[in-house]
Amino acid sequence: MSSHALEQLPLFKKLTPAGQQALRQGAAYADCLPADVILHQGQQTSGAYIVLQGRLRVYSVCPNGNEATLYTIEPGETCVLALNCLFNDLLYPAWVESEADTRVMVIPGPLYRSLFNSETEIQDMTVQTLSTLVFRLMGELNNVHGLTVRQRLARFLLIRANQQGVLKMTQQQLAQHLSTSREVVARQLLELAARQLIQTGRGQLTLLDTDGLRDIATGAESSEAT
Repeated sequence: MSSHALEQLPLFKKLTPAGQQALRQGAAYADCLPADVILHQGQQTSGAYIVLQGRLRVYSVCPNGNEATLYTIEPGETCVLALNCLFNDLLYPAWVESEADTRVMVIPGPLYRSLFNSETEIQDMTVQTLSTLVFRLMGELNNVHGLTVRQRLARFLLIRANQQGVLKMTQQQLAQHLSTSREVVARQLLELAARQLIQTGRGQLTLLDTDGLRDIATGAESSEAT
């Protein structure tokens, strides 16, 4: 990333001149392809990770081998687990992978701690990251314990499909997000396709009836847990 591009970041613009200079000199960048694993459980974190474009998925692995998505990191956001490791000298407790072509800015640990002590914007971002994570994790817990697989799948499709109603994701990836098996997801997708709510394709889905999916997601239509 060029110096000019860095200076266009909202975060950068709100820093003091000294903070801007420190970030300009100390930040590093990483480009990730889809499905690249960025962090492994038990790995040491080198700093704070801010997504500039694309998306990162933070997940855990259950004893049965299934993956469970904890949260995603969108452009302009950072990873609160990495920050916790950074400030408390801990090993990273989960896994992180990119879900698309993703560019990440890495702020080395000593630099981030220095900026945190001197820059109000970095302090605000850290607090906001923590509060956002708590909100998302509570939402995921409510989904897991209060909704059926079909409801969770319908919600996920509605949230993650693009403006054309297309979601480029495999059945295995969907299963990882929903913390279930690929076979369960495949069966649910077949039922949705048979009702002409979605159209399935190789590595992607197309939403055909968002109102019908919304009825499932909100519980307006009764559905049985899988």
